[in-house]
Amino acid sequence: MSAEKTPSPTPEDGPARPGRRTPLIVAAVAIVAAIGITAAVGLGGDDGKPSAGGSVAVVSGGDDTTRAATVLDRPFTKPGLVLTDTKGQKYDLRERTKGKPTLIYFGYTHCPDVCPMTMSNIAIAKKQLPKADQDKLQVVFVTTDPERDTPAELAKWLPAAGDPSFTGLTGSFSTIQAGARQIGIGIDPPKKENGQVVSMHGAQVIAFSPTTDQGYVLYGEDTSVDDYAKDLPKLIKGENP
Repeated sequence: MSAEKTPSPTPEDGPARPGRRTPLIVAAVAIVAAIGITAAVGLGGDDGKPSAGGSVAVVSGGDDTTRAATVLDRPFTKPGLVLTDTKGQKYDLRERTKGKPTLIYFGYTHCPDVCPMTMSNIAIAKKQLPKADQDKLQVVFVTTDPERDTPAELAKWLPAAGDPSFTGLTGSFSTIQAGARQIGIGIDPPKKENGQVVSMHGAQVIAFSPTTDQGYVLYGEDTSVDDYAKDLPKLIKGENP
């Protein structure tokens, strides 16, 4: 998980830098790659509980410990999330993204660095695609801080941090947390510590295939623009990167 601390909003104080732990899934993947074997890493199952046997294979970019993409031997079923979009309308994730290449990320708008960096990297890479492919790609940002991330807040933040076409979703925290668990991402309720709002969330991007609607590729928080630019054309076709 990423442990990210942001101060309560005050005009004179800039955001505090986050203290961060390496995302649990990415850490496990790095260990697996380092010793050169495929092993179970405890990914979440369709019931929101960890699956015993979610083996992985690291397949793109750099050496074995720094590759960006992780192709999952046991893909995730797309979460059955029904939330609220930036227009205040109901958004059924499975229905609205069915048959479309989709990237899903859980984060929050008050995040000082990882969340805006991730959205920006994807947005820059997306602009390098042909227009037809840009129109196919769905990028869904689900807030982990729904109390502050209202539809209006997401509508203001997403175009600045990423791209106007990105979908922002909010809703009850319990619903969001359950949906995140179904794809192996842990998030905790935001809480105040010493006057600061602390948010803990996994920083992985999950790519869902347009042909199977399964989440089959995972990206960590260090994925670069070049990594996404190289992989997006393949993800749009449902191919392995």
